[in-house]
Amino acid sequence: MRLAERADDWHAACAADAALAALGCPGEVGFGIRAGEEVVTFAFHDGRPVGAARRTDFEVVAEPEAWREFFSAEPRPPHHHLFGMLMRVPGTAVTGDEVCFAQHAHLVRRVLEIGRAVIAGPPLAARETGGAALPGPAPSASRETARPDHIEGRYLRAEVGREPVRLFYEHAGTGRDVLFLHTAGADSRQFHHLMNDPGLADRYHLVAFDLPWHGRSTGPPGEPPGAYALDTDRYVATIMAVIEGLDLDAPIVVGCSMGGEICLELALRHPDRLGGVVACEAADHVPGRQVRWARDPRVNQTLFVPEWVEGLMAPQSPPEHRREVWWGYSQGGFGTFAGDILFYSGDWDARDRVGRIDTARCPVVMLTGEYDYSCTPEMSRATAGRIPGALYRTMPRLGHFPMAENPEEFAGHLLWALDEIDGKARGTAG
Repeated sequence: MRLAERADDWHAACAADAALAALGCPGEVGFGIRAGEEVVTFAFHDGRPVGAARRTDFEVVAEPEAWREFFSAEPRPPHHHLFGMLMRVPGTAVTGDEVCFAQHAHLVRRVLEIGRAVIAGPPLAARETGGAALPGPAPSASRETARPDHIEGRYLRAEVGREPVRLFYEHAGTGRDVLFLHTAGADSRQFHHLMNDPGLADRYHLVAFDLPWHGRSTGPPGEPPGAYALDTDRYVATIMAVIEGLDLDAPIVVGCSMGGEICLELALRHPDRLGGVVACEAADHVPGRQVRWARDPRVNQTLFVPEWVEGLMAPQSPPEHRREVWWGYSQGGFGTFAGDILFYSGDWDARDRVGRIDTARCPVVMLTGEYDYSCTPEMSRATAGRIPGALYRTMPRLGHFPMAENPEEFAGHLLWALDEIDGKARGTAG
């Protein structure tokens, strides 16, 4: 892998890139991208790229073969993103000042994206949608005229664990109740595109809500900001309070990531209250996702958290949707994402009980995106295999946030899952 041969072009593309300039912050930093003995360095002054670095605060190191795959036109997961490589590819590491890396992970990510465009050509999403090559963000693949959508929102006053909370929820469509559960540190906006999809809204009453401390929901009055820590019992109690408070009739619960995990717990604890569950990007145990930088005072949470999750999306997902996911994660409250991850990659461990789920009473369908390196397709498939009667499907060209990163692509998979559950319900009734 001869990165140095393209260093001049790489530096020039960085200097001309509008997205990289927008991510810049005051101060100076230098870092290197190392492949074996070869290293290309980058320096930033007051947030602007200024060429090669005279000194580096940290280096991102990987084997030449790993970088060769990363810089290919269509890298295989988990080589499509640095954080995927750090988690799943042996030999990938950050050396030097790790705090400095966490503070500037957004710059590293964009520099690597630019490097891929220089070495392999325009990014996948830009090529496939007719968008612009780097530098500069790709334009939206479609333009919509101004019009109101079909989503209505209001508040539900509920009690969770004997504490009153005001939960914001939204709904759209008519038909059988479907309840959406958002991912860690996010909110119900992740489902807006699906809730405006006529193929879903014409058949289902679609409901989504923000967990306490998320989005537009309040936290319990007795819990100070920053103290939030999600666990299995609290999560189940909150969801059941929403189902009861909104008088949902045997809803099909569709959750993603931590929302997918809790779907499995709901199927075990409350099979007769639900019409079925669709557990997306979920497994019975997901280790390795707690990250100390998510609430470290030296690291800007509104920059680091979206970077930590950005790589979980598939490179083929439309840029405008990827940016929506990134921006949504940048808006999370202090400690909210970290508090959710305490459940997602800590408290949640159902390896000893998923086999007891009765899919005759509560059908289970599991869906996982090909590019998810947090909860991989192999992990989800193995979990589904331990649940008698559960169905599983890997979703090509999708990542960890399918409903938000590429809702058009995901809608077909979701309709398949809902049809499977509806079919089982009709079979039982017959």
